[in-house]
Amino acid sequence: MKIGIVLYPTFGGSGVVATELGKALSERGHQIHFITYNQPVRLGSFTKNLFYHEVNVFEYPLFDYPPYETVLAGKLVDVVKNEKLDLLHVHYAIPHASAAYMAQRILESQGIHIPFITTLHGTDITLVGRDPSFEPAITFAINASDAVTAVSESLKKDTYAHFNVNREIHVIPNFICPEHYLPKPEKDFRKEYAPNGERIITHISNFRPVKRVEDVVQVFKRILDQMPAKLILVGDGPDRYRVEQLCRELGTCKHTYILGKLKKPEEVLGISDLFLLHQG
Repeated sequence: MKIGIVLYPTFGGSGVVATELGKALSERGHQIHFITYNQPVRLGSFTKNLFYHEVNVFEYPLFDYPPYETVLAGKLVDVVKNEKLDLLHVHYAIPHASAAYMAQRILESQGIHIPFITTLHGTDITLVGRDPSFEPAITFAINASDAVTAVSESLKKDTYAHFNVNREIHVIPNFICPEHYLPKPEKDFRKEYAPNGERIITHISNFRPVKRVEDVVQVFKRILDQMPAKLILVGDGPDRYRVEQLCRELGTCKHTYILGKLKKPEEVLGISDLFLLHQG
């Protein structure tokens, strides 16, 4: 099949999962077209079945905010027509689902039918999507999708609880490829971060309040009080300064590594004893 995947190309979980899904599908012989405003960070080297189409949003004095949703819909129309796509798969409801619906209607007026699948990932429903200004458009776009998936049972329940969704939501959990996380003998990072055999605790997120990274640091302090340990924080975001301040207050700085954004966090997870994710 020829599949267009619409995603946020950043370090967020929805973009990572969408990119890895596209790469895996390409290895199975499908032709994958990533459609977004920047090259996905996890895309890596290209293969014969992977393509990237950039959505260019121009600046114009009339607009206080660039009209990304409209430009994205136009790009979807262009790619579907010229690449003869069979399917669109949009990740994260806002604004990808509504842009896909707009593109679908435009193409139908030209005699072209393109189905689209919407995958819900988390804060597009539980946080941003529950804002009253978004709710009508998101509800409509979800109901207009040809298929809807969610990454967990709890997200499925939240979607039904907060939106007037009248169609089935299929749960397809997030995934990993275990072979990517095997420690590499030639890269003995563990000795660099835990030279005396300390336990390694790892947290990965975009350091937003919903990720509760400060709680991760508090939990690590309790672990450290009980046994030798090291904390590796991967990511960046608005809460980073507060996390650094908290490390200083708790006296855990010499046991903590803040690595920032990494394109290949598998190498860190491969040496970790515990992955700690604290999300409310």
